[in-house]
Amino acid sequence: MSVNDDLPWIRDVLGLINSAAAADIPALGHCLGGQLMAKALGGKVTRNSVKEIGWGKVAVADGAAAREWFGATREFSGFHWHGETFTIPPEATRIAESPYCANQAFVLGKHLGMQCHVEMTPELIRSWCEDWEKERVPKAGPSVQTPAQMFERLDERVGSLNRIADRLYERWIKGLSP
Repeated sequence: MSVNDDLPWIRDVLGLINSAAAADIPALGHCLGGQLMAKALGGKVTRNSVKEIGWGKVAVADGAAAREWFGATREFSGFHWHGETFTIPPEATRIAESPYCANQAFVLGKHLGMQCHVEMTPELIRSWCEDWEKERVPKAGPSVQTPAQMFERLDERVGSLNRIADRLYERWIKGLSP
């Protein structure tokens, strides 16, 4: 699905995100959630030049906002499953990018929007891979992996990704304090 689809609930979610931003209540979004946040906060969601599916390098930006959220991490292997991307909303700061999708994460005050997934578990990846054929990707390539490639060193990769998630979520939770 797309943030740009004419679905009745999308308008309500965009309004909820705007209300949270106006009230300075932290919002957090992964993939479709990050796209919803970007659109609600003034960005645009469009088709990415390629689908990005599987494990891929995510580079952390060099800046104070990125260091505040990612600490000393400069790069990590993120999990991807998308064919669209967002622009960075006005006044927000890009804090991560990948070779196939320039906007992987942004922050705006207490709000964190991500294109990539940091919340994955082995079970989720296995479940999503059951639908891999539905993605209609003609063949695997640099930006798209097969399920077999995604399963390589799965526990190790997910463990590393979960440490990134822990860092981001710990920072995000700080925004909940008055």
